[in-house]
Amino acid sequence: MKKLLASLLVGGFIAFGVPAFAYAGIDDVCENYWAQVEIASVVSDSVMTLTDGNFNPEGSMSRVEFVKALLKVLGQENLEVTSKVKFSDVAKSSDIYAPIARSQQLGLVYGYPNGKFLPDNAMLRDEAQSVISHITIDADVDSSIVAKYADADKVPAWANEVYAKTLSYGIYVNHPNENELRPTEELSRAEAAVLLYRLRQRLNLVKTEYKSESVLGTEHLNVSKKAESNEVVITNLRNIIREGNVLEIAFNEQFKSKLHAAGDQITFTNPEDIVTEEGTLLFPAGSTFYGSVLEIKDPQWFNKNARVYAQITKVVTPCGKTVDLNAKPFYKNYELKEGPWMTAGKIALYTVGGAAVGTGAGVGFSFIPDPDKVGTGVAIGTPVGAGLGLITGLVTPGLNYNAKQGEEIQVILLEDASIVK
Repeated sequence: MKKLLASLLVGGFIAFGVPAFAYAGIDDVCENYWAQVEIASVVSDSVMTLTDGNFNPEGSMSRVEFVKALLKVLGQENLEVTSKVKFSDVAKSSDIYAPIARSQQLGLVYGYPNGKFLPDNAMLRDEAQSVISHITIDADVDSSIVAKYADADKVPAWANEVYAKTLSYGIYVNHPNENELRPTEELSRAEAAVLLYRLRQRLNLVKTEYKSESVLGTEHLNVSKKAESNEVVITNLRNIIREGNVLEIAFNEQFKSKLHAAGDQITFTNPEDIVTEEGTLLFPAGSTFYGSVLEIKDPQWFNKNARVYAQITKVVTPCGKTVDLNAKPFYKNYELKEGPWMTAGKIALYTVGGAAVGTGAGVGFSFIPDPDKVGTGVAIGTPVGAGLGLITGLVTPGLNYNAKQGEEIQVILLEDASIVK
């Protein structure tokens, strides 16, 4: 009976178009929804809100909703209102007056020539891109990037440079067809979540006058005393791990250099939380560090071990937050290789093996003509064999690089890493 009831309940959810499995406390967003990670992030950080547990991902994003969310991303939701709203359709007594006034002061979202703001109208996709282009730092971009999309001819002339800039910065959304921009269509709440999430990931690209970031303090990591830096700057918007900090991570899978090549993807994890000495959590345990093999140099003669050059490019936390990284192994020349003890062990094995062979040969040659000379054969054959084994061990090729699953390495940040809150 219980199984039948459960089946009916699940069937009922499907029949009414509600995901059978909600995710992260959001009733209408399932775990495999295309924008689940971004939605979970903006809801968790109160950038966007729920209504009775629902996000309404396919619903349109109103202009005033976009303003409120954007102010939170920029840390300006409490900006003091010092100017009067000029739009005729925004009453001073309304709860939307303050956010629109802040937007007007900062020059974020503009009104229309007729003097209205139209707060309840849906935000259009090209309007959202225009705002993002406006508040991000200027740069020389290749406008031909827009022409690569199938519907490039639908991009209004005024928005061509806008899209060239936001596409170059990676702050755009084009789901479900990655080859289409759909510039004049309404922006859905799911698409808004993706845009705002990506903007938060790139706050360093936002012009200073549009964001309110204040330093709350400086904390420290102490993974290695040889690290070039141990500072972590804590602000109201993000935690910034300074270039030169060292992190300790572990291989997710066994790695063998002879089985890999340049371009192969590799992943690592942190078995324990990465936390500052002062207690700020940076990366929770179980985060995934993604990287790739840049180059592998095979072992060379005279015990020159294989060299593996790799780069870590991003981290994804268990809750889906993505952090861009630029890190490489914290060793000489940024290379992974077997250490001197492994090389010494290899040579020792050659030496011991040679000694064993020499002993056997000495015994054999001495035993045939005169059994009394066995001891002499051992005394002569053992050191001779060991010497030959040592020489052989010294001139053979070096070792391949092997790492066990769970084996830890240290990596150093080559650029600041920004973790948005």
